Amino acid sequence: MHASRWPRSCGLVPAAALTTIALLIASTLCAARAGDVSIAPAELKFIGTIDPRFQSYNIEMVEVTGGRFWKPYPQTMHTIDQRNRYSDRPPIDLANARLRKLAAALSPAYLRVSGTWANATFFARSEQAPAAPPPGFDTVLSRAQWRGVVDFARATDAEIVTSFAISPGSRGADGVWSPDQARRLVDDTRSLGHHIAAAEFMNEPTLAATSGAPRGYDAKAYVRDFDVFRDWIRRAAPETLIVGPGSVGDSASPSASGIRTHDLLAKSGADIDRFSYHHYNTISPRCGGRDAPARALSEEWLARTDVTLSIYRGLRDEFAPGKPIWLTETADAACGGNRWDRTFLDTFRYLDQLGRLARAGVQVVMHNTLAASDYGLLDETTFRPRPNYWGALLWHRLMGATVLDASAAAVPDLHVYAHCHPSRPGAVTMLAINISHRTSRAIVLPRSAERYSLQAERQQGATVQLNGTTLALTDGDELPHLAGRATAAGAVRLAPETITFLVVPGAANPACR
Repeated sequence: MHASRWPRSCGLVPAAALTTIALLIASTLCAARAGDVSIAPAELKFIGTIDPRFQSYNIEMVEVTGGRFWKPYPQTMHTIDQRNRYSDRPPIDLANARLRKLAAALSPAYLRVSGTWANATFFARSEQAPAAPPPGFDTVLSRAQWRGVVDFARATDAEIVTSFAISPGSRGADGVWSPDQARRLVDDTRSLGHHIAAAEFMNEPTLAATSGAPRGYDAKAYVRDFDVFRDWIRRAAPETLIVGPGSVGDSASPSASGIRTHDLLAKSGADIDRFSYHHYNTISPRCGGRDAPARALSEEWLARTDVTLSIYRGLRDEFAPGKPIWLTETADAACGGNRWDRTFLDTFRYLDQLGRLARAGVQVVMHNTLAASDYGLLDETTFRPRPNYWGALLWHRLMGATVLDASAAAVPDLHVYAHCHPSRPGAVTMLAINISHRTSRAIVLPRSAERYSLQAERQQGATVQLNGTTLALTDGDELPHLAGRATAAGAVRLAPETITFLVVPGAANPACR
């Protein structure tokens, strides 16, 4: 090695005095610039494992039935009038070949069919939905539509997760919840040769006042109804996991509805199989929020998922200790997403959130949505991939279920996560996210690696490049070949505002055998 190429921070060393092996070791241990980090992939410690279906997604019930859902922002990116924030849409075409192909590429996964609209959806059990729902319901789900869900799940290796109607129409004369509607859905799924893998009693009980529940619904009513639900589903569908409570909005003060998760769990926490919660960094302008893309790469913005997890993990530990945690609905912004959520700018949050939550032990993360409004992984009209989909695909192919501890590698503006590779024994994959606007970073490795770097000419653009090549479906509607770029041992430079996966095939990490 010529002295002029030796890292300056190491001083000048005569090349003749260094053997090839010494050069390799020295170049690994000595960072080329201040702020660079050295990582020995073989020595990264085992943290734990995540569910093989960790990376999952939602198709909202209103997408299946058709109806009014969050209107996408116009291409001009002007703010939508809050008085006109919904748009009517036909049922999603779950038989679409492109949609199925792209969903299957992320499998195995959980497919959650739920959302606010599910709380007041009537299951008709007829092939065609009646013109209007019965009293006490807002929407109708036909048997043909549910068959489409089952067929889609079967074709894409997705396990179905759902919740049930809890609106006034689902109750007896005494106001107590009845399992009749839920029984229909469970039995019909079985008759189609499938099953419901997991179910939440209702969607977001902490927002019951605005989510279809009877007027005056409170924590006491929820606990009463949950008891009925638990006893019924344990008998009728013992193979179905009880997931709950599926809350959102908890903080130091009560939520807007006055219902706190603490009160919901006080008498029901021991009866759940999985502890679930929802998280959005904020609400979109459709619901009165303010989207500010300038903060999308800030530490505070990216850490919001940690703050919410801390609240719900504390509740889990108090009322359902040891139960696995599922995040069953999440995206950048509730109410359809922020204006930048369909661009590369949100891919930083999406992948950083997956890395954080896997490291923290969350078992499943369900993105909202697969293909609806601005936060969809796919465009809702064409089903073509958005930047977040390409990030999801790389995560799926490169980040396995065994989680390693790369926290020591973190430096300002550089977030590093590590997993065993999903299919290559001994191999380690690192996800390195450089959120700095101006400063490049480097990871110094002792072995050669395969590099997969995502970047965009415009952060708020709809296209993304992998190692300099724009990602897009081929003319035959196939996924492009996602090839890594070979890098030698030593410093791997990470440009500002880029996302890089580094696969080290020869890591020989003992946790990855």
